Amino acid sequence: MGFEYIKSRQREWERKWRLQEELEDKAEMERVAKMEAAAREQAYAEACHRRLLQEQESERLRQEREQRQKIIAEQKWDNQCDILVAQIKEQHRQDNKLEEVRFIVQNREPSLQVLDWTNWLLSDILNQRLAELDIEQAMELFKRDNLLAKRRHGTRGKKKVSKPYVLTFTGDTAGDARFDYVSTTFNPDSYDGAGTGLNRGFTVSYWVKSLEDVSESPDVYIAWGKRSQADGAFQFGVKNENRIKIGVGSGDKDGNTHNENNVPYGGTVIPHGVNDGEWHHWAVTYGGDDHPSIGGDRQVRVWIDGVEILKNGASGGGMGIANWVPGWQNCDEGCDDAANAASNIYFGGRANFNGLDDDPPTSYNQGWACSLSEVAIYNVEKDEDGTFAREVYNAGWGYNHSGNSGLVGYWKFNEGSGTTVKDYGPYGKHGTLTSDADQGGSGTPTWTKNTSYE
Repeated sequence: MGFEYIKSRQREWERKWRLQEELEDKAEMERVAKMEAAAREQAYAEACHRRLLQEQESERLRQEREQRQKIIAEQKWDNQCDILVAQIKEQHRQDNKLEEVRFIVQNREPSLQVLDWTNWLLSDILNQRLAELDIEQAMELFKRDNLLAKRRHGTRGKKKVSKPYVLTFTGDTAGDARFDYVSTTFNPDSYDGAGTGLNRGFTVSYWVKSLEDVSESPDVYIAWGKRSQADGAFQFGVKNENRIKIGVGSGDKDGNTHNENNVPYGGTVIPHGVNDGEWHHWAVTYGGDDHPSIGGDRQVRVWIDGVEILKNGASGGGMGIANWVPGWQNCDEGCDDAANAASNIYFGGRANFNGLDDDPPTSYNQGWACSLSEVAIYNVEKDEDGTFAREVYNAGWGYNHSGNSGLVGYWKFNEGSGTTVKDYGPYGKHGTLTSDADQGGSGTPTWTKNTSYE
């Protein structure tokens, strides 16, 4: 009994011990679980904190990068502004230089005798200033002065006549005017008869000598060309002794207003005038069509004796945009041969288009008492720097346009007799000597012996 009791009590104690151990194990497991949960929470919090720090660092770096880019952009803009301001200043300086050069060229007195370079510079303070501003322009004028002086006083040694005849007109303003001229079938709006016009670009070259005093008269003196309807002018002459009269498309250069330096805006000065009784070479170029798709620049340039006196857009001397709408292309309906003939050129004056109902529609006007020779027309702008103009001028009567690329009309005025002026161009648009009987004209232009020498 006692033994059994003891064993029973021992079993109870063992159960209590096991229960206590189980409770302790459970408590330990709960404690460990709590510690593990706390550790996980701590790790998560630390991870979140690290990610937040990374995001903050990334944002800081982004802001620094944007700030650097902004500073670089501002510095670049400042540099661009500085460059632009410098370019504007340089352009202003160049414009002032160009205007001063143009003023000197137009107002200096050419040397009347052959001089060496040093004496030429000392002969006129304007020559010295020009050499400081533009040495190439100064050397061109130096050569031109000496060439003109040689021509004025004759050449040394044996003289050679290289062109025996020229054609002389009496015009319609001089006292013995006969209203004589040369009519042609050359139409600058359709020189090939198929609607191809010079509005896509051209170069003209000719020699002319005035035979009447144009110093006081307000009239216009046209060496050759036509005055077409609307925006189709094609005429070459002078306004007076010192002013050109050039019409291309809608562009017209003959005005009289001047700026503070006496440089004409509306009329470009001829450096030597035309009352000197000398032959002068003229070259006029037109840079392109009035349709931008063709790519023309529509610039008009004029050279006299190899010296550029007019460039479109140049300070104090531009013609402006010379839009050219060919009259031929405006005659799709209701036009006859006479109307199209109104666009043909004359020599010794100009064909004057007075409307489709005018009778005759090709009446002659604005004649010039002058001698004319070597008129050449090209369907391209030969150059933009005057190389062609100087080449023809320096060659004098020895230059032959025949066979040159782009030549569409060439009248040498070298026949010496008869009533026809032959066109040596590819289309054979020969001229006919005549006079405007409707204005009381009689007689025809005169073949004159050429007294100019090489």
